[in-house]
Amino acid sequence: MSAAAAAALRGLALAALLVLSPARAARQARRPNVVLILTDDQDVCLGGMTPLKKTNALIAQMGVTFLNAYVPSALCCPSRASILTGKYPHNHHVVNNTLEGNCSSKLWQKIQEPYTFPALLKAMCGYQTFFAGKYLNEYGAEDAGGVGHVPPGWSFWYALEKNSKYYNYTLSVNGKARRHGENYSVDYLTDVLANMSLDFLEYKSNFEPFFMMISTPAPHSPWTAAPQYKKSFQNVSAPRNSNFNIHGKNKHWLIRQAKTPMTNSSIQFLDDAYRRRWQTLLSVDDLIEKLVKKLELNGELDNTYIFYTSDNGFHTGQFSLPIDKRQLYEFDIKVPLLVRGPGIKPNQTNKMLVANIDLGPTILDIAGYDLNKTQMDGMSLLPLLTGDKNVTWRSDFLVEYQGEGYNGSDPTCPGLGPGVTHCFPDCVCEDSYNNTYACVRTLSTSWDLQYCEFDDREVFVEVYNLTADPHQINNIAKTIDQEILEKMNYRLMMLQSCSGATCRTPGVFDPGYRFDPRLMFSNHGVRARRFSAQSLKGT
Repeated sequence: MSAAAAAALRGLALAALLVLSPARAARQARRPNVVLILTDDQDVCLGGMTPLKKTNALIAQMGVTFLNAYVPSALCCPSRASILTGKYPHNHHVVNNTLEGNCSSKLWQKIQEPYTFPALLKAMCGYQTFFAGKYLNEYGAEDAGGVGHVPPGWSFWYALEKNSKYYNYTLSVNGKARRHGENYSVDYLTDVLANMSLDFLEYKSNFEPFFMMISTPAPHSPWTAAPQYKKSFQNVSAPRNSNFNIHGKNKHWLIRQAKTPMTNSSIQFLDDAYRRRWQTLLSVDDLIEKLVKKLELNGELDNTYIFYTSDNGFHTGQFSLPIDKRQLYEFDIKVPLLVRGPGIKPNQTNKMLVANIDLGPTILDIAGYDLNKTQMDGMSLLPLLTGDKNVTWRSDFLVEYQGEGYNGSDPTCPGLGPGVTHCFPDCVCEDSYNNTYACVRTLSTSWDLQYCEFDDREVFVEVYNLTADPHQINNIAKTIDQEILEKMNYRLMMLQSCSGATCRTPGVFDPGYRFDPRLMFSNHGVRARRFSAQSLKGT
């Protein structure tokens, strides 16, 4: 951080100190601090946590690892909006990474930003708040206020303009543009975020609890490693698990169109990407170590919750799709989630079904805010973190994605016609307009199931029994029991129209489950679709 920025931090901290009465200061100081580290495109199913040895030792082994943590949309901006609002995409209305898709648009700024959990933390709970890194993919767009726009709720704001980069980027420093170049010692973004975070911890007020959100570029493309890590993992390649480089038979057409087997050049490309992704994560590992050491040096570590997660997963060669996210499968929707903090026993694992819409409610709960005053769809993880044995938890959640495509044909794949995007040179496309789907992901004592419907002319359905088929190779939509199929169809429609408490009703396999058609139409008027297993299309 520059001397001017550090001086500004000191000045703001002093101002906050002066307005606090001694009684309020003592009361505030006792409340826990919270740190949220958010990586970009980090998978958990394909070994994405393996390079992070320090993070594992300092967070996972000192707290809890959630083994079934998911995102409701496997794309950066909708997922990040879900973290900030605690809402499913159909409630925050961010559907893709564009301004037109409500990503950091003026409508988002007007309707959603004032009610994000950081805004509530600052305004209602008296927390000093710090943001550094990637916010939303279109943040800083001129049509939405540029980098001069500082969202409500942030005491200190160091946000990246637009999407992840490692060099040659612009930061909004409390609304003022600061350009960075390509000098590693002063510009490498992951290290810059680490240094800004340490400066905040040095100069912040000691009379208010704090919340920090540190959002790294790693391991997002362009996968630029720090110089000292560019030769790491030379013998590492992408995992060759059972769904690697195979044809996605009985799946949606977008998956079926992938060329199988992949070309040697595609495999070399994805192996190189996998290796470079790991290299970038080594700098995140260093950031975590520096942060924890500073908290310990300040005497604040024992009163600080630290959350570590990602905005979505990633795939490298699964079903012959080279690299990307966006798909409905575990490798794209499942993410790491590690938490340490007061009252959390070390070296724990938790198998409950959790989602990133739970992060906002959890952090507000930690701060003592009444969650009944929010409109959030998620649940507080605090009972799970503290080992409450009597908690009643969800058995399912909603995944939803709105596909993207170009009106014209992609020049690399003219044969596929209009409506596709993110195509590779060998004419494999990762997205399309009708790659629009919604799923119920269920994890109960009796079922580990995923049920998905596509919004296309086929009304294509995919169903997976993950107990028998953890890599989701066999679509059982045509063979699963008809009653289960119909119940999942109804449950999906209900979740697609849910809001707040109605998103937390019992799932299909819960004892308290009941079908109430009024819930399906209470919010968005989702149209019921009836079908039989025999009528399902797709071969």
